[in-house]
Amino acid sequence: MTFTERLNRFFEALPIVGAGVGSGALGERLLGCLPAFAHRTLARYNRWLVIRPEGRRARVELVMGLETRPLGEMDLTHRMAVPDIAGVGQQERPPGIELRLPREAVLRRTVSFPSQVRANLPQVIRYELDRLSPFESKDVLFDFVALSGPKTAERLRLDLALCRRDLVEDWITQLEALGTPVDRLTWDGAWSRANLLPPERRPKRRHGRLTLGSASAIVSILLAMAMLVTPLWQKHRIARQLDAEVTRLRSQAIAVDELRQELERVRQGSTAVIQRKLEQPSILAMLRELTDRIPEDTWVQNLEFSADQVDIRGESGQATALIAILEQSPGIDGVSFGSPVTQIASTGKERFNISFRYTRGGAE
Repeated sequence: MTFTERLNRFFEALPIVGAGVGSGALGERLLGCLPAFAHRTLARYNRWLVIRPEGRRARVELVMGLETRPLGEMDLTHRMAVPDIAGVGQQERPPGIELRLPREAVLRRTVSFPSQVRANLPQVIRYELDRLSPFESKDVLFDFVALSGPKTAERLRLDLALCRRDLVEDWITQLEALGTPVDRLTWDGAWSRANLLPPERRPKRRHGRLTLGSASAIVSILLAMAMLVTPLWQKHRIARQLDAEVTRLRSQAIAVDELRQELERVRQGSTAVIQRKLEQPSILAMLRELTDRIPEDTWVQNLEFSADQVDIRGESGQATALIAILEQSPGIDGVSFGSPVTQIASTGKERFNISFRYTRGGAE
């Protein structure tokens, strides 16, 4: 790939203003324009030790720039210093520490608040956690990010993520005891700069550490300089490659025509499969129907969908009223309890198991 092609791919991937693309994604695009030797140089100053806990054991990976290298496993009784685990000498700069949870260990939901609380969002969210989740604020760690929207909107829409404190507290304490406190607590699929760790527990790192953000700024300056000096050189090189390119494209045109014919045969053969899929009930439509009809005091903990048969389990303030609510939907019939309703002594709610058939709509 030529340098011009690298630049073109970078500028095509630049985020649109207001699109909500994180700076981490932009940093990776910037670094992707550099050759391999530059990646290796920056990787020496941008290393993270990623610890993936699984109960009392954890998998350990060393992330260097855009490369990831597995190191093995550790447990809560492991007393080896983190630099030794990462294979980093005492004279080298130690890596940052990231505790990364599996996606299913983090509860995410979209919430909204009046725009007047913008300046005190962390305190407001901590106060409202009892209402926004099934946990108390002292039992969870959380982070949030504002979703895109007009600045003059009356309400703020946030993406809220939280995890149970007891899942990570032992790991955080253990790493602090080893002299390598956790810099950030994230999860698989987290947004850019997500960190569930409270600000007061985040260690203060030296300002001289070269992060991906500062490296991206350096790269952007180098790219701007390159844009000024490379056009003439690129034009001369492209002119010499045109003849060879024409020959290559001619052979590709023949291959494309053969591929088009093959795709047409595949398309004709898949018509029956697509038609059958269209005749199936829409899972998204069913989820939207349940979301609109189920009361706010109801939690669905498990949903099973097979053909047109649906089975849901959860907790509700009035489980018996759910039968009448679901029967009002034109796409739902045969609503019944799969097991007796039981009372939850600690919360006063009722645990239910409801089965029904869903036949409305086709696949989307």
